[in-house]
Amino acid sequence: MTQRIAILGSGANGSAIGADLTRAGLNVKLIDQWPAHVEAMRAGGVTVKMPDETIHTDVDAYHLCDIATFTEPFDVVLMLFKAYDTRWAAELIKPHLAEDGLLIGVQNGMTAETIADVVGPARTLPCVIELASELEGPGVVIRRSPHHQGSWFALGSVDPATDGREEEIAALLRHVGAVEIVDDILSAKWMKLVMNAMTLATSALTGMGLNETYALPGMRELMLKAGAEALAAGSARGHQPVPIVGLRRDELENTNHLLELLLEKLESFTLPETPTTVLQDHRNGRMSETDGINGLVAETLQTGSMPAPANAAIAEITRRIHAGEIEPDPANLELIREMVAI
Repeated sequence: MTQRIAILGSGANGSAIGADLTRAGLNVKLIDQWPAHVEAMRAGGVTVKMPDETIHTDVDAYHLCDIATFTEPFDVVLMLFKAYDTRWAAELIKPHLAEDGLLIGVQNGMTAETIADVVGPARTLPCVIELASELEGPGVVIRRSPHHQGSWFALGSVDPATDGREEEIAALLRHVGAVEIVDDILSAKWMKLVMNAMTLATSALTGMGLNETYALPGMRELMLKAGAEALAAGSARGHQPVPIVGLRRDELENTNHLLELLLEKLESFTLPETPTTVLQDHRNGRMSETDGINGLVAETLQTGSMPAPANAAIAEITRRIHAGEIEPDPANLELIREMVAI
């Protein structure tokens, strides 16, 4: 029987993944909430622009409202909506997920518990994603991490019912990038959150691409402070440092500079002028996932009566940008300095 796959949230990353799976000959429906993007995909497919090539793919695209018309259940749903959209999106697709189907949160943030609460642990498989892309316009994706060069996924089970099923999803995602199956997927997701806490909103508040921000006075110190707080918050939640994005366990075990190692690894495959997802949100006037990353770190530590000045400041400045009080600008680092010693 042909496996039925849905991409729930076919923005930049979702469209890129959906295009790859479609070209692999798989049965894939791309579902998204931006009407113009869906209509463009219906009319002309998806164009993915990468550093060395541009690939056009005809895809099967649907509006969110079309979900109500689906009559056959999905075996696999890859969810790529923002982390804060997880609960309603999981509820929306739940009636259309096969009894033995899997809903995979291919997202930033700690969304596994929410997904499991909606569809049940036996139909939940957490995933870590590292893939840099953005929508140039409806139907057009700029993908800055080509296949097997900065495109990386980790999968793992959190319930005995899904033990051994990771390979089913790994086989799909290998059409997109490198895939690892890990024993402690929640720690892997938190390690990605540590990396995101250091980089996504911090670089975005300057309005610059990620690599271009490293040289700004005080930026690297701010990133490292945010990362140290995130590691402490992870420890408080019971998560351990584990290798991600292609790092090896011995690299983690043989360093006293874990956070620097994470930054160096990210810098090694991030192309010049790559905007983080938070900067893309700023540019489009959208709410970012910062509260679920830096805000979660601050909340976790503050609940334990521990300070989290760096993450609290980053989250606050990001909220002010979203509210339209200030614009992304390198001068925002001065605002951070008023709250954090860097």
